[in-house]
Amino acid sequence: MIFNFIEKIGQYTVANFSRLGEACRFAFKGFINCFIPPFYPKLVFKQILHIGYFSLPVVGLTAIFSGAVLALQSYSGFSRFNAESTIATVVVLSITRELGPVLAGLMVAGRVGASMAAEIGTMRVTEQIDALKTLSTNPFKYLVAPRILAGILMMPFLVLVADVIGVMGGYLVSVYSLGFSSGPYLASTFKYLETIDVVSGLVKAGFFGFVISASGCYFGYNSQRGAEGVGVATTNAVVASSILILLMNYAITGWFFGN
Repeated sequence: MIFNFIEKIGQYTVANFSRLGEACRFAFKGFINCFIPPFYPKLVFKQILHIGYFSLPVVGLTAIFSGAVLALQSYSGFSRFNAESTIATVVVLSITRELGPVLAGLMVAGRVGASMAAEIGTMRVTEQIDALKTLSTNPFKYLVAPRILAGILMMPFLVLVADVIGVMGGYLVSVYSLGFSSGPYLASTFKYLETIDVVSGLVKAGFFGFVISASGCYFGYNSQRGAEGVGVATTNAVVASSILILLMNYAITGWFFGN
């Protein structure tokens, strides 16, 4: 019984590492195909609209309420130490460094990653991907590369919008609810904001866009047969994207601000 238990653990470990290696190879192959002709600009533009433009409402709402709540919570805590003057700095640094990229990434993962997995998974189930191969069309160039390229391009744009709206949410609450003066609040906001704070968030966004697109495409492309298989692929895509976003957020934050 002990040897059987150890054998099962070994089989489970090997299978998981095998899936991880397969996923990394899939993502690398999809990324490389972004730069190898033939190109499909219409498909890239379609994905840019799908990932970027149509995600603006959910990202904007998430950002403005996150900034507003952050200002309220900061005021509640800092007022105990007579440090209310630092609220503007805390809001702008928290939004640009962490909350903007992470929350935007999670929202896009839930909206776009699931959509990609469901769409490509349905194509796999209905044998449309096999039909593309029959027509001598590379599925990686036609399905995967446009989504990865659009994800990498659009996520920094969405995060930049989230930064502006999130800081504006904190400003509105601080000025019109907490009684701060507009001029000093804005002066404090811009005084302590540095280029590296914004750049670090945009770098995170590029990696998040790649992770979201690659995960959605991978799980959809390898979807099992039937409606249940598409549902499982969609769930796995969102879960994997969310976990990878949090892991990469820690790694990139340590890279930029670890010292």
